[in-house]
Amino acid sequence: MTVGTAVVMNAADFLIDPLALAVEEADHWRPLGLVDLAACRVDGQPLAAGHAGCRGEFFALPPFPLIGIGDPSHPLAPALDAIVEPPVSVAALIRQITRAPHAAAVAVQLLRSLDGLPLDRALQLESMCYGMLQASSEHGQWLADRATARNAVPPGEIHLDRRGSILQIVIDRPGAHNAIDRRMRDQLFDAFTIAALDGELTSVSLRAVGPTFSVGGDLDEFGTTRDPAEAHLIRSRTLPALALAQRADILDVHVQGACVGAGLEIAAFASRPGAGGFTAADNAWFQLPELGMGLIPGAGGCVSVPRRIGRQRAALMILSGRRINATTALRWGLIDAIGDPSDS
Repeated sequence: MTVGTAVVMNAADFLIDPLALAVEEADHWRPLGLVDLAACRVDGQPLAAGHAGCRGEFFALPPFPLIGIGDPSHPLAPALDAIVEPPVSVAALIRQITRAPHAAAVAVQLLRSLDGLPLDRALQLESMCYGMLQASSEHGQWLADRATARNAVPPGEIHLDRRGSILQIVIDRPGAHNAIDRRMRDQLFDAFTIAALDGELTSVSLRAVGPTFSVGGDLDEFGTTRDPAEAHLIRSRTLPALALAQRADILDVHVQGACVGAGLEIAAFASRPGAGGFTAADNAWFQLPELGMGLIPGAGGCVSVPRRIGRQRAALMILSGRRINATTALRWGLIDAIGDPSDS
């Protein structure tokens, strides 16, 4: 049966004939498949752990998101792209995916491909997928809709302060909610490159001025480079995550208020053992809104976020664009603690 433009399918059909599900009479592929895990059967029998059909290598996933509804411990669940759980709803997923089906398809295919890849190769693959979508009709429509929305905003600065073996990095553009423009991106790349080259550093502290950590990339700069190959080459030289990934083990990030898009993607690399890591104020909230722009996270978030919360929850955030609060972020493992680290 159908729900809106999405397809609710019996998983037995999926396991028996996956290719048939990728074709409809009036279209080349479906935007979304919803799998009712409670109804999953093979040859009329409920799926059981160890059933051959439950192991992902026995079938190829189709080129669209497969979303499970029901018990996440079901033996088929790990093979799907995501399992619905609060605060994300089925309605939110259907709404967002059907608005940008090509970006959604690229997102899940990329996430399926990144497991086990070294960070540098994973970031390269993310950049190529992101560049491809920059030339898509979905992103082009978003740019056209924003054509009259550009406003002058104050410039920002990335401040560096070396204190002994600690490098402090501060994002300072509160008048624009710490949106990261091209100049600030290059400054972050330089800062993380310094950290990567300085073996005497034991901690890299990343903070932001004002009530908001960062709303992500400066939207007014989106679309300034329309050639996807050129955009990929620029990211290959200047993506802060490329340098950051080399010293993620000493990165200490604390966020407050909105932690969105590129801001979250960078912060999620923090993996400092023991004290520090990725902490948040209790008013912090987190979001990956790029699908609504016809894009995927392109500042490293397809790599950093899944490595913290897993591929399926990362897919939920990317496909739904839904905000999650600090409590959910802590439960999922996106952050390491709630509260001011200076109080500990």
